[in-house]
Amino acid sequence: MKVMKFGGTSVGKPERMYQVADLVTRDDERKIVVLSALSGTTNSLVDISNSLADSSRNLAKQKIDKLEAHYKQFINELLKTEEARQKALQLISEHFEFLNIILKISFSEALNKDILAQGELMSTKLFSAYLTEIGIDHELLPALEFMQIDAFEEPLIGNIKVKLSQLLKTHNDKKIFITQGYICRNSKGEVDNLKRGGSDYSASLIAAAITANVCEIWTDIDGMHNNDPRVVEKTVAIEQMSFDEAAELAYFGAKILHPASIWPAQQFNIPVKLLNTMEPKAIGTLITEEAGSVGVKAVAAKDGIVAIKIKSSRMLLAYGFLRKIFEVFEKYRTPIDMITTSEVAVSLTIDNKDNLEDILQELEAFGTVEIDENQTIISVVGNEIAQTPQVMMRLFDSIDNIPVRMVSYGGSRHNVSLLIPAAYKTQTLQVLNKGLFGL
Repeated sequence: MKVMKFGGTSVGKPERMYQVADLVTRDDERKIVVLSALSGTTNSLVDISNSLADSSRNLAKQKIDKLEAHYKQFINELLKTEEARQKALQLISEHFEFLNIILKISFSEALNKDILAQGELMSTKLFSAYLTEIGIDHELLPALEFMQIDAFEEPLIGNIKVKLSQLLKTHNDKKIFITQGYICRNSKGEVDNLKRGGSDYSASLIAAAITANVCEIWTDIDGMHNNDPRVVEKTVAIEQMSFDEAAELAYFGAKILHPASIWPAQQFNIPVKLLNTMEPKAIGTLITEEAGSVGVKAVAAKDGIVAIKIKSSRMLLAYGFLRKIFEVFEKYRTPIDMITTSEVAVSLTIDNKDNLEDILQELEAFGTVEIDENQTIISVVGNEIAQTPQVMMRLFDSIDNIPVRMVSYGGSRHNVSLLIPAAYKTQTLQVLNKGLFGL
């Protein structure tokens, strides 16, 4: 059994849904198909939620009506028979009735999660309606019946496995199952989500839960590229990489894959394939335990970085100092990306500024605190590159004219990271593309 996940752009237009249906039905293998919301829907739902939070109910109503009109047009183009269209309209109307009802309800974070869940619920119902119209036997599996996170927002893989297995057993005669990405239930039983990009995470968790033979992630690009094609003209797709390499790239900025989605597949050794819905014959990228080759695979950039420097003479020869620093970030649940130390200072980076003021206030108890905002992390990723002298020489020769704020080297055999001012991002990616790949 395999898992196939399709992102928002892959289902964002009726003709794209037709392509997805072709891909899903091109073989007889049993499969679970995970869908994101139609492209643009989650952003619209966020806007609606923000308007409600600001008590701008009239504005929220306008946005709801606009989104509903889009879906009605989508249904009209997607389905060919009047019977199918009417059934689909009835299904979708339930969700817009909900959105209109909440205009009269006090806004809360729990309500916000309910609002955001509507996109995936609608996309799967529409895809199911289309499959029904063309006579494809399938089953719609509600993700809210098996996808669950704990009080710390971590997936309960054991619970997911048991509940999903039970659902599948009740439909032994089915070969195609459709379910929602992104959405789940939390420890209170409330509707919640796996954050942005969470459909990849859903697919990987489902693949782990059913011990799938492969987890296919279908997007609008033919696999993981060696550099950001939006910034660099000449890029190439990577045919094979290891879980470790893919995890580094996803975490440090590669947009094609959600950072959390590697972990479940890696834990259960489920191969992941990154494929292109628009060019299904393209080889794409295979991610397995094996790296495939030694050397540089790709460069990625992570924006919105804040560098924090804590300088204190008390740090000199003092054990426990770093622990106290880390405890501040743990308290505010803020991950650290990079860190360097000296005799009297610690420099580190974060990409979440939600609790920045509180963090800085507590850090001031340990010494002088300086921050640099608008920074970018450039990560060079590849199998054992930190142990390959030629790579290091080409890397640092390439960035000779780039002001580097920090370097992270040695923490991983597969990654060397540089912190630079955001203004130098494009230049850095371009010179590394030439210096490391000759492109």
